[in-house]
Amino acid sequence: MASSLSSSLLLPIGSASTKSLCANRHGVCCAKSRGLVPRCSNLEQGRKRPDNNSDLMKRRDVMGLVFVASTLFVDSYGAKGAGLPPEEKPRLCDASCEKELENVPMVTTESGLQYKDIVVGTGPSPPVGFQVAANYVAMVPSGQIFDSSLDKGLPYLFRVGSGQVVKGLDEGILSMKVGGKRRLYIPGPLAFPKGLASAPGRPRVAPSAPVVFDVRLEYIPGLETEEE
Repeated sequence: MASSLSSSLLLPIGSASTKSLCANRHGVCCAKSRGLVPRCSNLEQGRKRPDNNSDLMKRRDVMGLVFVASTLFVDSYGAKGAGLPPEEKPRLCDASCEKELENVPMVTTESGLQYKDIVVGTGPSPPVGFQVAANYVAMVPSGQIFDSSLDKGLPYLFRVGSGQVVKGLDEGILSMKVGGKRRLYIPGPLAFPKGLASAPGRPRVAPSAPVVFDVRLEYIPGLETEEE
C-alpha cells in the first residue's frame, strides 16, 4: 500500500533510478536518486518571476495616462466654454439708453468729475452726512463691470459726503435728486487710489485709473418721511 502511494506521487525524469516530485505550486521539482540528496530545480527558469516594482510602475503609468486623458478632456471642455459669450449682467443703462446718452450734454465740475443725466429726478437732493439708498453699476472705461448693487438685489446704503465711497461718487450724488439716474465719468484722482484686484468675472482696476458709474438715487431714509 505504501509503495503504490509513493509511486503515484513520483514521476519518472528519465531513468528508472531517478524519481521526480512536482508538488510545488511554483513549478519546483525535486529529483530523487538512490543514496543521493534530492536536487531541486525550477521548471520555470525560462520564465522571469514577477517583479513587484515593475508591476507597481506599470500601474502608476496607467494611472498617469488616465489622469492626463481626463485633464485633457476637462481642458477641452473648458476651452469650449471659454468660447461662449460672457453672461450678460444687469445694467442701469441698456442699449437704447446708450444711444440717448450720445445726445445728452456733458457737465464738468471744478474737480474734474464729468456726468450726464440719464433721468433728472423730481425728489429732494441729499444733504451732506445724510444716508442715501442708491443702485449703481461700476465699470472700467471699456464698459466691463467690476461691481454692481444690482447683483446683490438691494440698493447700497451710505452716508453721502462723509468719505464712505470714492470721492467722485460722493460728489456726483450730492447734486442728484431722488428718482434721478446719472452716468458719472470719474477721473483717476477721484476714483480708487490703490486700485482693485481682478477676480473671476471682474476686471482689474489700476491705481488711480478712471472709472465710470451709472447711479440711480432711490431714496433718502428719514428725509422723505420728514417732508411728508
